[in-house]
Amino acid sequence: MKSHIKGIINQVRELADPIVDDLGYELIDVEYVFSNGKWVLRLYIDKQGGVSIDDCVRVSRELDVYLDVHDIIPHEYVFEVSSPGVNRILRREKDFSSVIGKRIKVRVDEAIEGRRNFTGILVDVLDGKIKMNVDGIDFEIPLERIEKANLIYEFERG
Repeated sequence: MKSHIKGIINQVRELADPIVDDLGYELIDVEYVFSNGKWVLRLYIDKQGGVSIDDCVRVSRELDVYLDVHDIIPHEYVFEVSSPGVNRILRREKDFSSVIGKRIKVRVDEAIEGRRNFTGILVDVLDGKIKMNVDGIDFEIPLERIEKANLIYEFERG
């Protein structure tokens, strides 16, 4: 089932990426999940200065037609377009490069040095790996081992 879901995500990403780009946005991520008794296809978009609800509606209207025509998902689902939010998802090397020096949370597919979850400061991104400092200890994590990663937004204290 997991490979079927990955296949749908990859097909949607391949179809949506150039369309989103032509509209002046960047496709950050694609999720396809079963939630509250229904399938949900969710795309995260961004642009310089952030995205508004109107931006999400614009992209949703444009992509909805393409997704229906290409019939990638053969059953009923809910389609959503959203901004990445303050705890933005990190997937690609360039996503990680843009948040060097910030606090991130990473979950890997199999334990590295006895752990699957890491929360700390992203130190560097190099050669398909991220380097992060967790409580004074440096860890190198290959990008292909990362199951989920996101920026941890830290509110400024006043």
